[in-house]
Amino acid sequence: MTSTPEYARPVRLPRRSRQGVVMGMDPWQLAFVTAAALVLLIFVNRFGPPGLLYGAPIYLAFGVTALTSIQGVSAPRMAGLWFMKQLRHATGATTEKFRPERPRMTGTLNLPGTRASIQLWDVNNVAATYNPRDRSVSVIAELEVQGFLMQDLPERFDLAEQFDRVLGPFTQRPGVKRITLQERTLPTTIRAAREHYEKVQRLRKLNPDSPVAQNYQDVMDRSERFEVAHRNYIVLTLDLVSLGSQLKALGGGKEAIVTLAQIEAGNLADALTSAKITVRRWLSPRDVAALGRLSFDPEFAPIVQNRPEKVAGVDPAAIGPMYLEEPKGRNGIVMTDSGMHTTMWIHEWPRSDSPVGFLSPVVFARHPHTGEAITHIFSIVLTPVPVSKALKRIRDEKKVWRGNESLRAKRGADGSAADAADWRALEQREQEIARGHGEFQYGAYLTVTAPDEERLDQAIAGMRNALSRAGMEAQILYCQQAEALMVNALPIGMGMK
Repeated sequence: MTSTPEYARPVRLPRRSRQGVVMGMDPWQLAFVTAAALVLLIFVNRFGPPGLLYGAPIYLAFGVTALTSIQGVSAPRMAGLWFMKQLRHATGATTEKFRPERPRMTGTLNLPGTRASIQLWDVNNVAATYNPRDRSVSVIAELEVQGFLMQDLPERFDLAEQFDRVLGPFTQRPGVKRITLQERTLPTTIRAAREHYEKVQRLRKLNPDSPVAQNYQDVMDRSERFEVAHRNYIVLTLDLVSLGSQLKALGGGKEAIVTLAQIEAGNLADALTSAKITVRRWLSPRDVAALGRLSFDPEFAPIVQNRPEKVAGVDPAAIGPMYLEEPKGRNGIVMTDSGMHTTMWIHEWPRSDSPVGFLSPVVFARHPHTGEAITHIFSIVLTPVPVSKALKRIRDEKKVWRGNESLRAKRGADGSAADAADWRALEQREQEIARGHGEFQYGAYLTVTAPDEERLDQAIAGMRNALSRAGMEAQILYCQQAEALMVNALPIGMGMK
């Protein structure tokens, strides 16, 4: 008998519980059920048995709404999101236009809403993003992961295991607020190929009018629209409140925050290097601004990508959108300068064991009609959970599971296979934590971008096909597209509750 090689073991992702607060219902649904019960009680006390009929239109409306879902989201929650969006429409908060001459506080960014208070500092040509609202600072690194999906399975497994060793210790370190892993796919140019061809043509004195030269030029022109760039980033966000003692030891104030960011950037670089993962570069403020600019204005990409090294990137003053709008009546899109975007939340991960690299269909997703690569941003936001809190959460979820099981038994209803899977997942996770593994609370977001709404619909259809091949499902974040786009488009370590 031969044993299964270690590297052939599949990836197992933690199952997301479906138990809810009670009987799989979220707090919004419980609030509506409670309202229905209160209405019923009031009418019966006031009118007696006829009150069951008098109050039926009200308590049945609350009850039916509590048990209904819209687009995979509970109807009460969706109603709350819709109402808040209508309120934003009424106050003009769904449209943002950049006013160049409007007075602005020094150091703030051109971003809509409260994110305008975020500051972008330069620490020896490394960007440190300071958020005064939650007292956090973030540093961003671009990773070198060339050819990961083209390597053999043992090499893939080894890289994945090494990267896991980088992430694992963050759950045991105080002060790490979140870690964001991001993959961006966007159209790019073949400038390098054109420059090389022009150089060879000049040195060898080739005739540009010859059939061979014309044919080669035609090939480059046709291939231009299929050229895409895949970039991978890691964002480390530190909680300055938890690190208050270290900041005090460093002298306090902005200088202490800058020094701490620089130290942590070096620690992260050392950890990645020891794990055989290359840091291609640390992003400067102009690099961070360029990522935001390209997300909001995709047509601007060739200009930014063709800039010489001395003026690479974008001035931080232009990091945000010049125009942003959440259209009324269309709750699943947001419009910016030259792009239309839809952001989805990954609510279902592979239910079966998956191989290392199972995200490849998403990374290389293409339009179903044109075959062009889909412009997208895929982010996984990881929030470290201390061991004590992780074990407490598991105990609380076990209590909820037992409570739901007791209620089902009283009703004479049998538990489902999904309920049994939730219990097994809790047991397995508890054993893993006891063996020393760390835990992250995670969320994943996927932003799809296209020039117009018709091509956006096609891109979403192609991306949904790719997600299904990867064993994943995504839910459009209706009525909150602007906030979701800001979280995903700006690599500054923000999360979304």
